[in-house]
Amino acid sequence: MKHVTLAVVLAPLVAACGGGLKLTMVQSAAARPSNVAVFFAVDTSAGDPVPGLQATDFRIYEDDGLVSVNESRQTIVNPEVAAEHYTLLLVDMSGSVTESGQVPLIVQAAQSFTSQLEQYQKVAIYAFDGSEEIHPIVPFARARGGAAASVGALGNFHPTDPSTNLHGAIVQGIQVLDEALAESEIPLHFATLVVFTDGTDHAARVSFDDMTAALGEVTYDVFAIGVGNEIDESTLGRIGHSGYRRVEDTSGVQQAFTEIGQRIVGYTQRFYLLSYCSPARAGTHRVTIEAVTPDATGEVTYEFDATGFGPNCDPANVPRLELPVARQRRPARAHGRAGAGVRVGGRATVGVGAGAGAGAGAGADSNPEDGAQ
Repeated sequence: MKHVTLAVVLAPLVAACGGGLKLTMVQSAAARPSNVAVFFAVDTSAGDPVPGLQATDFRIYEDDGLVSVNESRQTIVNPEVAAEHYTLLLVDMSGSVTESGQVPLIVQAAQSFTSQLEQYQKVAIYAFDGSEEIHPIVPFARARGGAAASVGALGNFHPTDPSTNLHGAIVQGIQVLDEALAESEIPLHFATLVVFTDGTDHAARVSFDDMTAALGEVTYDVFAIGVGNEIDESTLGRIGHSGYRRVEDTSGVQQAFTEIGQRIVGYTQRFYLLSYCSPARAGTHRVTIEAVTPDATGEVTYEFDATGFGPNCDPANVPRLELPVARQRRPARAHGRAGAGVRVGGRATVGVGAGAGAGAGAGADSNPEDGAQ
């Protein structure tokens, strides 16, 4: 990373677990007069999200010295100013589904799922059958909200091809998500793909290897919900590498959607944008942010250059956070591995993948001449 004259550079050094919490740096920035902003995620050491922390739950150290809360005026800024989250729900509407008489239950579950998520992120719903192309039911909108009210259109869907193009639908779903991320006007963005199906691929338009290759390249979470015994558990686990839910019949679909939705919301709320005013006025400084809860602690350390810093800082003016150079998947849950599942009540299998996404990346240069947003 290049140091430019009068530029302020923040560079993340480590993501540390400390005493039971894992803080993962996503991005950081700084700008004159003395604004510092850090966007990071907080998880338990087992990989579970930690939502709901307040500014007072964090301690800021510069060069190992505690920075006074009164001096730093540290605050948690709405992370939506820095990051945008997208979820695409891909629903199997092949002939075996539409002719089963269970479409109303699926629509109800999809509506609840969408209502659960769109409070926090943008949601789109696409249907697939045996056709080459997936069918938009509710595309991503520029403004968040309103998707749940349109999910009912799924109940009027009639397949043009009764076969099942599962592999092709997943590849196309990835493309739709990638296009939405590319069009986002928010500096940082994250995505999730959720696949609902009642069986295996029969159309053979896209091979299993090509589908898994496409899944292997994504930097975001992919969850899967499988109904019935046609789709084998290993395939479901390969699709839902972040987690999957298998139910024997549609009576368990609502619960499956709810559980997956809770996980997605939890991972959305694990992100924090901490902004503060640095007391430093020159030089490079080592900064540690420590999260403290009644049961655990954790920290993340980074460096910044305070050249040109001065008074009159307002922590509400957040320096612009640029898109990370690379996004990494969320660390694996300590008790999970790809394809692993547990039987619940004799009726469902819950799997936890080893590659759940995080979106952690490298720091970016911030030019103080640009000022705060």
